[in-house]
Amino acid sequence: MELRLFVFHHAGGSHLPYRDWRGRFPAGWDVRTVDAPGRGLKGNRPPIGDAEGLVEHFLGELGGELGGRYALFGHSMGGLVAYELTRRLLAEGRTPPVWLGLSARGTPRPGGEGTRRHLLPDDLLRRELAAMGGTPAAVLEEPELWEIFAPAIRGDLRLVETWRPAPDPAPLPVPLSVFGGTRDAVAPPERLEGWAERAEHFLGLHLFEGGHFYFLPDPAELTGRITEDVRRALALADARDAREARQARVVPR
Repeated sequence: MELRLFVFHHAGGSHLPYRDWRGRFPAGWDVRTVDAPGRGLKGNRPPIGDAEGLVEHFLGELGGELGGRYALFGHSMGGLVAYELTRRLLAEGRTPPVWLGLSARGTPRPGGEGTRRHLLPDDLLRRELAAMGGTPAAVLEEPELWEIFAPAIRGDLRLVETWRPAPDPAPLPVPLSVFGGTRDAVAPPERLEGWAERAEHFLGLHLFEGGHFYFLPDPAELTGRITEDVRRALALADARDAREARQARVVPR
């Protein structure tokens, strides 16, 4: 196996929009589209309502798979999870990912997101979600389905909007790529530009035509760009490993 890639989903979502991504990456990649508790294949588990708790959950669940050569990609709320998970792994002295990809996730603000969509009345929230895209029309239009899915959607929005990142963190030593939509009103391009200062190896801000869910219905352009950037990150890792091996062979006189 060349690489294990973990994909973290957006707020109110699950692995389903990403389920065919496995076939879009090189054959040697083990692509994992994971669900947060209360979503998708984990729909019978109680959801987790805060970012720290969700990161703790994935640290425990993924366990030993967060080792060797692996990469993290997250869209929107998933980007928050991937970023905080990387921070936790580094803080605990564990093996960090060889690459981190953040999609539609604005640069962290010490005071939080500044939005409170999770507090909107149902009609306004449905209107906001319709404008963002990504939520099936039936969920927004049919009262019975809305009643089922609304708690999860509000819970995830609350998690994102109450997230308090660490102020002024040191730049990540992990190669970082950032992705976004040119017409995204939730995470507009100017909110993404600050990531360049948050990583020692910034591999670029890649913008695609579209809104918050710019990669729907065809993710080919995005997955192709991910593949290229992961290859660049793997080359950096190979060069580092070779350099460290040469240094280890040097015998002091």
